[in-house]
Amino acid sequence: MKYLEESTDLNGSKLTLQTGRLAPHADVSVFARLGDTCVLVTLVLGEERSDIDYLPLSVDYQEKLYAGGIIKGSRWVKREGRPSDVAVLVSRLIDRGIRPLLPKTMRCDIQIIATLLSYDGEHSPEIVASLGASAAVAFSKLPAHGIIGTTRMGYSPTNSDKLFVVNPSEEQQETSILDLIVTSTSEKVVMIETGADIVGEDIILEGVEKAMAENKKFIEFVEKCVEKIGTPKMVVEEDTKNDELSGEIEKKFSASIDKILRMRARHKDENEGEEEKLMTEIVEALKETYDKKLIMGVVNTLVDKQVKKIVIKEGKRVDGRAFDEIRPVSAQVPMLPRTHGSALFQRGETQVLSITTLGALSLEQLIEGPEGKESKRFMHHYSDAPYSYGQTGRLFGPSRRAIGHGALAEKAIEPVLPESDDFPYAIRVVSEILSENGSSSMGSVSGSSLSLMDAGVPLKASVAGMALGIITESDDKYYILSDIVGAEDFGGEMDFKIAGTREGITAIQLDVKNKGLTLKMISEILAQGKVGRASILDVMDKTLAKSRAETSQYAPCVEILTPPEDKIGEIIGPGGKNIRSITAQTGAEINITDDGKVSISGMTKESVAEAKQLVQNVYKVMQIDEEFTGKVIKILPFGAVVEIMPGKEGLLHISRLGKGFVKEVTDVVNEGDTLVVKVVEVDPRSGKLSLALVRKVE
Repeated sequence: MKYLEESTDLNGSKLTLQTGRLAPHADVSVFARLGDTCVLVTLVLGEERSDIDYLPLSVDYQEKLYAGGIIKGSRWVKREGRPSDVAVLVSRLIDRGIRPLLPKTMRCDIQIIATLLSYDGEHSPEIVASLGASAAVAFSKLPAHGIIGTTRMGYSPTNSDKLFVVNPSEEQQETSILDLIVTSTSEKVVMIETGADIVGEDIILEGVEKAMAENKKFIEFVEKCVEKIGTPKMVVEEDTKNDELSGEIEKKFSASIDKILRMRARHKDENEGEEEKLMTEIVEALKETYDKKLIMGVVNTLVDKQVKKIVIKEGKRVDGRAFDEIRPVSAQVPMLPRTHGSALFQRGETQVLSITTLGALSLEQLIEGPEGKESKRFMHHYSDAPYSYGQTGRLFGPSRRAIGHGALAEKAIEPVLPESDDFPYAIRVVSEILSENGSSSMGSVSGSSLSLMDAGVPLKASVAGMALGIITESDDKYYILSDIVGAEDFGGEMDFKIAGTREGITAIQLDVKNKGLTLKMISEILAQGKVGRASILDVMDKTLAKSRAETSQYAPCVEILTPPEDKIGEIIGPGGKNIRSITAQTGAEINITDDGKVSISGMTKESVAEAKQLVQNVYKVMQIDEEFTGKVIKILPFGAVVEIMPGKEGLLHISRLGKGFVKEVTDVVNEGDTLVVKVVEVDPRSGKLSLALVRKVE
């Protein structure tokens, strides 16, 4: 690869792309630097493969802790392990932008690896990695249909001078109500990833438009670099054997292809093996000339293409619905007797069981990355076993797709959750996908919203989600499909997931299979999605319109206290003595966070209330003449030490043991005696207490 180093301005920061120096064995390597955030992107082309019928592209993003000057916190393992969820999400983000622009008939392995080498705490690594990956594809032999740019947009309503912020810093993102990432060519959008604090469709659309303008600047910069590098593009030969077979199948079995598609749009039980019979007939008729696997692959491709033909020629969808019609929706809460919250949500054949579990804030998830350590209070996990697709298979850990779907639903729900000060719980929701036929991720958004309300989590509003598809004849003539089924996902040209409340959007995820969407298309998709979302929310509200007034009887009770900083040591006690004593006495669990908050949790309100009172007593401001019942824990020559509450002691001087003269302390009290005492003096500096005897408790 020819050496090149070029720089450009990217919203006030210097972006540098360097090739031909690092990783010389890679077909292309791009060292991308924005500020002091540096990512190395490598691209390697493998051998041509004849055993597959898809584009073999793999994209991996690697986080290195040294990039942020961090050594792994584990005492035993210091090496980076399997990719974190964040790394998986960034990998998918890059992949979703590049894949639509590569020829679908390519069969050589393409591996792109983006490695974070340095992080400055200001410039987003995923944006630098995306830009580096785009440049790597542009500099390579790959015959991509255009160059892409990626821009993050923030939106701060408190900043009247500049509502939209281009590629906001980490600090600016904290005050933004929008996190919008857009990948586009100069003309069309190919990928959107959005998390938002309930914002209107108009803001989303304006943000997309501004991001495209920024992307165009980057694309022009890369085009100039490409001219200097001058790498010739490889020619991807059309698969004539596939074309020949495709033509033969269309000629002889067009009716069978149509039947197979319409069967896939129906309930599995209604097919009664008809699809398998039709497939077998086609294979048997052609197996002497063509390989069985090739035949089945071409049939599936033709079935996908039939989706578009039906929409364009017949003006309707595979299952007969109107373009904006949503399948039957139903919901039920609760579903499970002993969980903290549960809901069953069904839309067509997509069925999701979402289960909520509440716990103390000490159960937050701790995340360690180049940015440092952070805790996550709300966790949503998506689980799709083989049976949900009507298939068999081995059970492994979550796939990249499952991690992505779980994160999308988490992003959609998070804006409506109460603050931890108002609802001091760690919250985990698991969405079990029981049946899948179109947008289970959006089904899990609706199911999780209901499940959380069933658990008594006071949501600000209900959240629903829906996926939309598109069939295009041209940029001016197209059909937008609400609530797509699986066949429309595979055979259509996009998967545009939109989640939100009645008031606005909380999350978006867009993937395309064509060369992208125009702004006009996106505007109409957002409007149609809003109408569909409202109809789903109508059904959800009939099931459960607002959160239950109280949490489940099986959920733990949690209280949060914020004592004075200088009292934390007294609450803990020497070697944790006080906390252990309170825990033993009440059965409640007590945890102290790094910011000095005391979390008290237990299975009964009584135990938590008792523990709360005991903790508060430790830092309570004592009042003169206030009475306590305590125990004598030590005898001194001049008095007795009385523990009036765990960790709180006072001196009962010999002169205050009775009305008359007392010669010896033990003449009146002994170690272990229970006394009622009152406070007669509080030292203003040390807080030490002087007590007087009221009476002995016999």
